[in-house]
Amino acid sequence: MSALTDEDYAITEGGRPLGALYAGNARAVIERGFRVIKSQNWIILVSGFFEPVFYLLSMGIGLGSLVGTVTGPGGAPISYAAYIAPALLAVSAMNGAIYDSTWNVFFKMHFGKLYQGMLYTSLGPLDIAMGEIFMALFRGFLYALGFTGVMGVMGLITTPWALLLVPASVMVAFGFASFGMAVTSYMKTFQQMDMITFVMLPMFLFSATFYPLSVYPVPVQWIVQAFPLWHGVELMRQISIGTFSSATGVHLLYYAVMILVGVSFTTRRLRSLFLR
Repeated sequence: MSALTDEDYAITEGGRPLGALYAGNARAVIERGFRVIKSQNWIILVSGFFEPVFYLLSMGIGLGSLVGTVTGPGGAPISYAAYIAPALLAVSAMNGAIYDSTWNVFFKMHFGKLYQGMLYTSLGPLDIAMGEIFMALFRGFLYALGFTGVMGVMGLITTPWALLLVPASVMVAFGFASFGMAVTSYMKTFQQMDMITFVMLPMFLFSATFYPLSVYPVPVQWIVQAFPLWHGVELMRQISIGTFSSATGVHLLYYAVMILVGVSFTTRRLRSLFLR
């Protein structure tokens, strides 16, 4: 007996060209996701939250006592902890979204064959994409909410504008989740999945998370400004102290475009993989 391949799991579109794309039932995917969360170990769910918190405690308090005050958005002097906390909030939202939209999706796609089973029903690839992205957003939301609470306990929230940090974090998570699922669909092995970490770590370290963009040479600054995390970091810093400029709109527009392109990319990728 010959072994089954991915081609054996391919599903034909049948006579519903639009229905094959979207059935308006992403809720079913979301409900399944929450059932899985309910039965799994919550320590695993919140594990990605602790890394940025540890960075904040070690760098913000430890190194911050040596650095003192730094120049924040708009030129206002702020403590080093207040400078890096919003950046780490963006990192926390990114971590939650990326974990759910990469490793989680990788297992479902290549081992559980979950998406093939879903597409045997009335669900379309856009239903699956929106459902899985929503679950990634939920994880990013939990991380952002918890990290914002830590900032409040440490006295790093000083303006009512800080209430916008959580919805802004969800937007950052949305951008990363929409692309993470599509990129993961190209990965076939665990070794290839390591490439995601290989990209995320430099982006985390060089997106002006711990020091201003001006420390880099101009050509490097251009590269950093192309990173999605840099836009999230700058957006969070502006919101955290209530200082806005024309750059705020640029950061928001960057993520709006990233979300639209990412969702479209993911939907087309799922359709090309599983629908013939």
